[in-house]
Amino acid sequence: MKEAKINFKEINQLAIPAIIAGIAEPLISLTDIAIIGNVDKNPVEALAAAGIVGSFLSAIIWIVAQTKTAISAIVSQHFGANRLHAVKTLVPQALAFNFLFSLLIYFGTAWVAENIFSLYNAEGLILQYTADYYQIRAIGYPLTLVTFGIFGVFRGMQNTLWAMKCSLTGAAVNIVLDYILVYGIDGIIPAMHLKGAGYASVIAQLVMLLMATYFYVKKTPFNFKLSFNINPQMKKLLLMSANLFVRTAALNFAIYLANAYATDYGKNYIAAQSILMNIWLFFSFFIDGYANAGNAISGRLLGAKDYNRLWFLSIDICKYAIIISFILMAVCGLFYNEIGILFNKEETVLALFSSVFWIVLIMQPVNAVAFMFDGIFKGLGEASYLRNVLLAATFLGFAPTLFLFNFFGFKLYAIWIAFFVWMLIRSLALVIKFRRKYVNEV
Repeated sequence: MKEAKINFKEINQLAIPAIIAGIAEPLISLTDIAIIGNVDKNPVEALAAAGIVGSFLSAIIWIVAQTKTAISAIVSQHFGANRLHAVKTLVPQALAFNFLFSLLIYFGTAWVAENIFSLYNAEGLILQYTADYYQIRAIGYPLTLVTFGIFGVFRGMQNTLWAMKCSLTGAAVNIVLDYILVYGIDGIIPAMHLKGAGYASVIAQLVMLLMATYFYVKKTPFNFKLSFNINPQMKKLLLMSANLFVRTAALNFAIYLANAYATDYGKNYIAAQSILMNIWLFFSFFIDGYANAGNAISGRLLGAKDYNRLWFLSIDICKYAIIISFILMAVCGLFYNEIGILFNKEETVLALFSSVFWIVLIMQPVNAVAFMFDGIFKGLGEASYLRNVLLAATFLGFAPTLFLFNFFGFKLYAIWIAFFVWMLIRSLALVIKFRRKYVNEV
């Protein structure tokens, strides 16, 4: 049976570049928060605003970027069946859809930013900062969503190295420009405070898009030429995307509730929550590298009807991800008190952060299992089941837990206990479904 398994080297050829590419995006947000949280002028308010906007941006991008996952699943299945020619017109049509949809999102949100962020309970200086910062960051929607679509093509073709190169370059550009534009250079570039971080992010996103376009044109069999004959796979892609839209909307409703409650507790609470959430997202993207490998390989195995190796893949890829989660826990446990200082120097914010950070750490193995099967189910095209799991986890798990513990005054503890329950439901539901459906095929 050993020869039936996908070997460790093949998994890591996809997973390691995917990990590096995946953490580049949250690394940009973490860099923004670390730099903004240490400015001289209103650091707590600036940090709170960056955290609120970062969560909202992630919510929007995760929802509309689900076409990336749909593209990856369809391309990988056709790659496994040696039928890439059948989706040659689909890919540019999907990228065009992403671009037009991103414009709709931009024009529908940028001009009503204050109204949007008042729903997060932001007010006064925090509300002003969020609106100004968001209107700059929103310019990056078309850049990011087209880039993500191209990354989905790369993953479907079993290549995550190109996305890694693009993401690393973008992260490096963002870090350098953050320092320059936020703090300024005496006599040359004025300090732009929070707005500088926004401009740095947009420029980094543009660099990533240009690099992704180069690899797309030079390294793949696809192009940008649009056919007016809709590809037969477009209906499947849009249906899968729609299910994933709903799923991701439910996911981000949980994040919205968490941030709205934290903001209502006070500026120090939302500042601490911003740090906690961005570290959680960083861990999620880190572990998600193996989920991306599972996504690409499972789609290929499904296309080849190789259920035996699909089963072994699920076991191995979970094992690797859990090991990664324990390594992250150990490193953060070793530097538990020092981590918060990287992002803010306010003693109250640091005390709140330290009191809750342990919950973020102990939930990582559960996260690993959930993310692994998330990736595998996406590759298998099981979007409707993923949708139902997230809806149940959010409205039957996360929300009631948050309301209950908030009622008893647990505040930030309530938020992160709710997230723990949320992840437990997701992981258990996916494991049970996979065993029932695909083990019988072996």
